[in-house]
Amino acid sequence: MNKKIIIVVYVFLDLIFVGIGMGVPFFCILFGLPVGWYLSKRLTLSKKDLGNILNEILKYALYTSLFTFILMLGVWVPVSTMLLDPGADFANFGIPMILYDSKISFIGWIFLMIFISPFLQLLTTIFASNVTLWRLSKK
Repeated sequence: MNKKIIIVVYVFLDLIFVGIGMGVPFFCILFGLPVGWYLSKRLTLSKKDLGNILNEILKYALYTSLFTFILMLGVWVPVSTMLLDPGADFANFGIPMILYDSKISFIGWIFLMIFISPFLQLLTTIFASNVTLWRLSKK
């Protein structure tokens, strides 16, 4: 398949998964598994040098994670303006109270959604790619 078609399909599916998760990128993180598998399968067909394959996998995994990061910025930065509102009701916003105070929990949730979730997607993609490369090397 053409690279441009693959990128369009990835962008469409990542948008759908953000929408299904209602802004929580859980499905985007899980989407890293088939993306990592596909990256390894596609890159091993064209190149035989392992160093180049690993560099390409890391580059494409960073791109996918960066796109999810941009989506999370678009979803959660407007919500984070509640921090500037002194009368904001963080306790009834609908996020889990993961820390002792509702405002601190809100800050932790925003940090988790914007920064940690795309990083987890990066790790999932790299993990799936490495497992696929390991399985391909056994054959």
